[in-house]
Amino acid sequence: MLGSTHGTLTTDFRARVEACGETPRTAVHSSAAPSADDAVPVDVSGRPLQADVPDLDRFFRPESVAVVGASDADGRPNAGITRRLIAWAERVGARIHPVHPTRPTVFGRTCYASVADLPEQVDLAVLLVADPLPVIEELAETKVRFAVAFASGFAETGDEGAAAQKRLAAAVRRSGLRLLGPNTNLNAFEEFREDLDGPAIALITQSGHQGRPVHTLQELGIRLSHWAPTGNEADLEASDFISYFAERPEVGSIACYLEGLKDGRSFLLAADRAARNGVPVVAVKVGRTETGARMAASHTGKLTGADSVVDAAMRQFGVIRVDGLDELQDTAALLARARTPQADGVVVYSISGGTGAHFSDLASEAGLHLPTLSQAKQDELHQWIPEYLNVANPVDNGGHPVGDWRGRKIIDAILADPSVGVLICPITGPFPPMSDRLAQDLVDAAERTDKLVCVIWGSPVGTEDAYRTTLLGSSRVATFRTFGNCITAVRAYLGHHRFTARYRSPFEDAPRTPSPSYRKAQALMRPGQQLSEHAAKQLLRAYGIRVPREQLVTSAAAAVRAAGLVGYPVVMKASGPQLGHKTELGLVKIGLTSASQIRDAYRELTDIARYENVPLDGILVCQMVERGVEMVVGVTQDDLFGPTVTVGLGGVLVEVLHDAAVRVPPFGEDQARAMLRELRGHALLEGVRGAPPADVDALVEVVLRIQRMALELGDELSELDINPLMVLPRGQGAVALDALAICR
Repeated sequence: MLGSTHGTLTTDFRARVEACGETPRTAVHSSAAPSADDAVPVDVSGRPLQADVPDLDRFFRPESVAVVGASDADGRPNAGITRRLIAWAERVGARIHPVHPTRPTVFGRTCYASVADLPEQVDLAVLLVADPLPVIEELAETKVRFAVAFASGFAETGDEGAAAQKRLAAAVRRSGLRLLGPNTNLNAFEEFREDLDGPAIALITQSGHQGRPVHTLQELGIRLSHWAPTGNEADLEASDFISYFAERPEVGSIACYLEGLKDGRSFLLAADRAARNGVPVVAVKVGRTETGARMAASHTGKLTGADSVVDAAMRQFGVIRVDGLDELQDTAALLARARTPQADGVVVYSISGGTGAHFSDLASEAGLHLPTLSQAKQDELHQWIPEYLNVANPVDNGGHPVGDWRGRKIIDAILADPSVGVLICPITGPFPPMSDRLAQDLVDAAERTDKLVCVIWGSPVGTEDAYRTTLLGSSRVATFRTFGNCITAVRAYLGHHRFTARYRSPFEDAPRTPSPSYRKAQALMRPGQQLSEHAAKQLLRAYGIRVPREQLVTSAAAAVRAAGLVGYPVVMKASGPQLGHKTELGLVKIGLTSASQIRDAYRELTDIARYENVPLDGILVCQMVERGVEMVVGVTQDDLFGPTVTVGLGGVLVEVLHDAAVRVPPFGEDQARAMLRELRGHALLEGVRGAPPADVDALVEVVLRIQRMALELGDELSELDINPLMVLPRGQGAVALDALAICR
């Protein structure tokens, strides 16, 4: 433990610094502790509805910094780190104070035995010690606001390290300071170019090396403002930095490399804040495969979560997920710098018909809208382009017009079309002077328009003056090296602006108090048990979800009477708390039309149950519903995000096709309808092969009621499965024919 009234270091800490203070790993941390008086609104399950935005100004721009474990000993790792921190402090205008129990000076600067001995209160303490835990208390006593722990050997190493990280996190919570790390590096203290203008990229990485390609964008003239290498996230996490960067006026986009999410809810709240502010978040999230997930866990010790849920949650809140670091840098750069699109039409313009056709195929397949230019516009273009060339879109100029005054006329005419929001010109290779003139015309035109101009420079060399000077020298032209990255970035750009234009935070309307349905449902819950079908359907009824007419009976005579009340034909099913797949056990009989069939079915169902040693609470006699589209709607618990809602094709198709969409509550009607559009079998709901359109409105209503159930029951409901939910023809509703519910 650190600190005394005299500001001296304990013997234990002195030994730690002297013996093992030189650590090869680094970590940065920042954020102001939240006030205990700040009341954060919560939903009906007690989860927060707003992101806690840490005030990280003094982390990134501290006035004073303490380097605990500072050294200037030749060959020692801490000496190199201390030297870099001194240079960084000079760049940002911070006063730096070395701290070491035995050194009077470090690099000619006065060195203090402890933080308590410092001549002033410091904003940031950088901990160059192998075990940061003993230092935390002294930092709290001296009211240090932020600390960075570079040390490794925590959750990334296994159970013992995870336990050590929990102890560190607990100490940080008690201290009131905010910590970045452990297991991080010096990336937060990188040098950022001050001569670049325009909106900047803010970078967040859980592996420092993976941020290098984005940081290097500065060499291409693209501004970076911050880099947060979050490491193991014992305290500050990626979500904290997303929330902070989303409020910074200089940040045009946020680029993330994520190996795992510390807390799913925090991530969604941060993404929500960014979406409300119109700040795009672009992320590489590893863990799509089992191998990737294992590697991520071994690196940062985080839970990666079910990737399908992570993917859906990102789409739901507008986070743009990309696969590679090259896509990350190109997409983040475009989104940071491009202005709001005036139209979603994309025109492909090239000096080669083959190039234009190739790119147009790829762009159309990716979902970009390539409108056919009007006849009037085509006639205008044919003033400068030979009549035999296609100018409908893609526009093929044949090559020669770009070599003179006609080239600029063509570009201006395309950009003047109101249906055009993006002009893309693939230049597959340098062909001077033609390609030089074309590049200059594109740059000049881009300076005079609010529309997006993109160029793909396909030369593998990349040393050409047209590329290095003309294109990269422009802040208005977005330059790419591959077709794929251009298409990915443009699709993200148009999609982001469509998304934010209609975005409304789902947290605004999240239920904050239990509904009458919740009180009814609670009486039906049986902790740790699976409910019978009959009880599960009662749970659905509590939330206003329609089920068939049915009665639970315990005798053949009662079954006959129930069939008469329900109305023939009927379905008979065994109902019990341990029954899952009843059909496989022969515990379902359909299409029964007479009293004798009812009695025979009752006897057979009870005989099978006795033979299989399955306890029953009775036999269900149900209305038979035949005509409709079978869907599945359910609730599952995700380790990261909590309750999630799934909808997909039901019946046997759910296991064969795995055609389903998932969302994390809360969400509104727009997201419920978007789930249905994502299904490969969506056409079945529209009516195929003579079938009438299904009642999609009723299906959407069921999904919204199920998400209300998921929110309210929270941890009480482990799993819910409605399969099939029969969606009847339009105007006739939807009926839950079977249901399974498991309580926690």
